[in-house]
Amino acid sequence: MLESKDLQGLLTLLKTRWTPGEIGQLVKSDHGDAKKVALLALGLVGEARCAGELVAGQLRDPDPMVNEMAEQALWSLWFRAGKSCQANRQLALAAQAMNRRDFTTAEACCNEAIRLDPGFAEAYNQRAILHYLQEHFQKSIDDCWRATERMPCHFGAWAGMGHCYAHLGRHREALESYKRALEINPYLDCVQQAVDELNSKELGVDN
Repeated sequence: MLESKDLQGLLTLLKTRWTPGEIGQLVKSDHGDAKKVALLALGLVGEARCAGELVAGQLRDPDPMVNEMAEQALWSLWFRAGKSCQANRQLALAAQAMNRRDFTTAEACCNEAIRLDPGFAEAYNQRAILHYLQEHFQKSIDDCWRATERMPCHFGAWAGMGHCYAHLGRHREALESYKRALEINPYLDCVQQAVDELNSKELGVDN
């Protein structure tokens, strides 16, 4: 099915023949190809509870392909982790609006997703990105914190928080946020570069 790019057939197979728990067992496999296919499958049909150590733990795998597939699976899981289809739909609309830089619509959709599901971590993270794009850095930090409180393994929110702190000149807090992101996903090259730049400037000691 992968070779023929039969996505619908693959979805049907996964939903009728496999449970998320069974797929999760394959993620723990020592067989590299089985692990990669299992991560792809979890990205398609996995549940929000899979996003913790089961998938996030694979970000530390020495195989860069496993890291990449784990990262993609996490983003997929996070985006559909709302407690209702309506919340997930609002978040998808927010992302589409943000891509066309319609920030008013994007914020309204994020707010509605949060209203529908106050525990929806990715809704806060997307609103944080929206605030960041508008240079509302403290608002973005606040939403990043809300996202990480609900999804501690959200390396994207930790990294976003670091970028905001850096823009505000709060370098010590930026470095701490970047450290948290790299502890979860050590292959974030852009974050490591930001850390190196802050360290090389020897700034933030008193912040």
